[in-house]
Amino acid sequence: MLQTKLEHVLRRIALLALAAGISNTANVELNWNIELVDYTMEDLFTRKAIGVNGQWPIPGIEAMLGDTLIIHATNKLDEPTSIHSHGLFQNGTNFYDGASMVTECGIPPNSTFTYEIPLRQAGTYWVHSHYKSQTADGLRTSLVIRDPNEYYKYDEEIVLPLEDWFREPATVMMKQFNNPDPHIRFQPIVPYGIIGGS
Repeated sequence: MLQTKLEHVLRRIALLALAAGISNTANVELNWNIELVDYTMEDLFTRKAIGVNGQWPIPGIEAMLGDTLIIHATNKLDEPTSIHSHGLFQNGTNFYDGASMVTECGIPPNSTFTYEIPLRQAGTYWVHSHYKSQTADGLRTSLVIRDPNEYYKYDEEIVLPLEDWFREPATVMMKQFNNPDPHIRFQPIVPYGIIGGS
C-alpha cells in the first residue's frame, strides 16, 4: 500500500515537472529560400553554392531541448531538394526526416514544404540536404540544441565546422567519380579546406 502511494506521488511529480518543461518550450521558426548564390573562396575562385536567403555559409541554428524546429523550406533550385536533421531521432515524425526518396519525395522546384521537428535530444548536430550531392555544394549548417539543465559549466562554446570545398560543383565531380574509365575516375581530387565557414 505504501509503495503504491509513493509511486502515485512520484508519478504526479513527474507529470508536473513535464508540464513545467513543456510550458518553457518554444517554436524555432525559420523561413528558408534555398537558392544558388555566388561564393568566393578567399579570392582564389568564385563558384555557385547552395545557400539560404541569399547567403552562404548558412547561419547555424540554435534551440533548446523541448523546442520544435520549424523550417519553411522553399526550393528555388532547378531540381528537388530536401532537409535532413542529421543525428536526430524522428520517432513518430519520420515524414520530416528529409531522406529524399526514402521518407519523402523531395521538395519540387518552386514549392515549399514545412518541416516540424521536435527536439528531444540535446547536443550538436547538423542540418543538410539529403538529395543527390547538394550537401557538397553547401546546403548544410550546424544545429545546436541546448539543455536548460546542463550539468557541466563552461566559459564559452564554439561551433567550428571543418569542411571540404571543391572548385567544381558536385554534379561535375560525380560524373568523374562514376566514370568507368580508371584514368578519369581515379584522378586526384584535392579539396580546399574551409574552417568556420570561410
